[in-house]
Amino acid sequence: MFRQHRLPWIGLLFGYYVSLIVLDLLPVVGVFVAPMVKPVLSVGFLAAAWTQERGGVPELRMLFHGFRTNVAALLPLGLVFMLGISLALASTALIDGGQFLGLLYGAPPADDTPVAAAQQMQQTLGNPRVQLAMLFGALCAAPTILALWWAPALVVFQDARFSAALRGSLRAALGNWRAVVTYALVVFTLGAVVPALVTLFLAVLVPPPFNGVLTTLVVLPYVAFFVATLHIADYVSYREVFHPGEK
Repeated sequence: MFRQHRLPWIGLLFGYYVSLIVLDLLPVVGVFVAPMVKPVLSVGFLAAAWTQERGGVPELRMLFHGFRTNVAALLPLGLVFMLGISLALASTALIDGGQFLGLLYGAPPADDTPVAAAQQMQQTLGNPRVQLAMLFGALCAAPTILALWWAPALVVFQDARFSAALRGSLRAALGNWRAVVTYALVVFTLGAVVPALVTLFLAVLVPPPFNGVLTTLVVLPYVAFFVATLHIADYVSYREVFHPGEK
């Protein structure tokens, strides 16, 4: 689906992140409004995929389709996301005493240079307790992620209520846990391992500062294509799980 209409999907993705950035910049309320609106905006990708499946073309205006549907059920999903991920991040302190949180939200090192920041990050992430804390945090975040995975689609396509959408998504994900684990491993490999290897490969072979420019030119389009495909996969997986065999 992405290959058939690359530019419209990239335009939709660009509009999605620009909208979130603009909302996040709002004084005081931005940090709360942006996460709550994410499920509403994500409906735009579902609408675009639904349209393309029926012979249409994704359009930027579809990004705001969620505001014309059951907003009262979609907005609380954003609140669940914000609370669930915040609790998962906070849970890492139980393992590493707050080192990972300090890396994310703490003050920069006194010697505020890129080298010092990189060294601090490398030292913190190399700590076995921090690595264990990150794994624990990911496990704590899993129920929230799975409950929200297909919840927007259930709200839009099946007119499910807020709580019913969360239960339905979580139950379906757990019922298909083998496919979910396989999917997660593939996403991790293509979304994290591959870009990291490409970045390392270019850093070794190409001298600075050209390696940074070349890495941006190679990795950024790849990540954009990958993320756009992930949004399409949300729709395709919803169809496969909740409406198998339908044309």
